[in-house]
Amino acid sequence: MSDAKLVKHSELLAYQCDRYGNMRPGILMNELQGMGDTHAEMLGCGRTFIHENNIAWVVTHYLVDIVEMPRNGEVLEYSSWPAVQDNLRATRDFEIHGADGRLLVRATSQWILIDLERRMPLRINEHLNRKWPDDVRRAYDRKFEKFADFDAEKTHVLKCRFDDIDENQHINNAVYAVWATESVGYEYRDAHVLRGIELNYKREINPNTPQVYIDVRTDGLVTHHRIRTDADSINAQIVCYWEKR
Repeated sequence: MSDAKLVKHSELLAYQCDRYGNMRPGILMNELQGMGDTHAEMLGCGRTFIHENNIAWVVTHYLVDIVEMPRNGEVLEYSSWPAVQDNLRATRDFEIHGADGRLLVRATSQWILIDLERRMPLRINEHLNRKWPDDVRRAYDRKFEKFADFDAEKTHVLKCRFDDIDENQHINNAVYAVWATESVGYEYRDAHVLRGIELNYKREINPNTPQVYIDVRTDGLVTHHRIRTDADSINAQIVCYWEKR
């Protein structure tokens, strides 16, 4: 294995799956996050590096295409690698393959490096001494574009759970995907299979936030979600793509 790419194999277990034996959306997003964290540490720009320099990687987007949702009991091959980098943004790609080599999931993500004291973006090339070549293969070659606004049909209200908080003392990134997919309602979720999820993170959510609001609009097989902590503050926007079960 080249250090430019991280590959791991693991069996998908029953507790990681829903009632139909499909990987849960939160597990999927946590697997991507874990691959990114592990590989960044191996490359010298992960948890140890950012703690020593009082900086942090912040994800702004995930674009995930689910060709086939991974199933209970299958041994999966997860891979991740840095794809594109400019002065302010770094892109990391992901793939998940089945035991027979078929592509199940492809994804891309965008990250910025921030100064923790000033909460301001930093120039990546001034803090990292490694530049990735321009001809790196892309898993999912998509642009990170602004999400369209929408008129909500309904709004869910919930509270942050203790187990939603990660070591950075804010709501874990994967939780947003869970909130979005749950907010469509039981009947819709039971009748559909998730085929894609796109997330645009705007502001972190403090675990002491008393309530979180999820605005939802359903347009056939596409659902739109706006996560906020008050009337004027949007914390994330999410679009989910579904097919009928």
